Amino acid sequence: MPADPLHRAGTPQRSTTSQPPSGSGASAIEVRRSTRRRRTVSAYREGDRTVVLIPARMSKAEEQRWVSVMLDKLAAQESRRVPGDTELAERAERLSAQYFEGRARARSVRWVTNQNTRWGSCTPAEGSIRLSHRLKGMPEYVIDYVLLHELAHLLVPGHGPDFWRLLEAYPRTERARGYLEGVVAAERLPHLPGTRGQ
Repeated sequence: MPADPLHRAGTPQRSTTSQPPSGSGASAIEVRRSTRRRRTVSAYREGDRTVVLIPARMSKAEEQRWVSVMLDKLAAQESRRVPGDTELAERAERLSAQYFEGRARARSVRWVTNQNTRWGSCTPAEGSIRLSHRLKGMPEYVIDYVLLHELAHLLVPGHGPDFWRLLEAYPRTERARGYLEGVVAAERLPHLPGTRGQ
């Protein structure tokens, strides 16, 4: 969520930064307390940081509870945002500039519905990247990882050491891989009686 004037009500009385709970998708959490804020709590992303704004009078236990609530809320909002093909191509271009010095140039990037066993694919000769529709609704850092993975294939074919060295530049590589492995593992779990089709 972009920062806006509504998120800046009051001068922060105290600001603390901590590591997030595992799986939250953020690198750090900054809690800003404000004497002007009475009851409302809000949060937004600021790069790799999540900023949570709370009233100054809140106890440490209330702060922890609200940080957890707001992280869940932000994750839910982000998971509902699904970029279209044009947005996906622009995102790939930004990621290439940020992590690969703009060297990985895709001619086309699009969602496809015919990839049920892979998250993405790349045809280096054509410069085309395709992402599975199954990624829609997943956290943005996971989609970014899959885009970077396919962009890296435009520079290095195969999955050798040079390929993985490229992906080391992305700080959420391991977290995104873990998320996708979790999704695959969950799909293999047997369905509980009475839950199928719900």
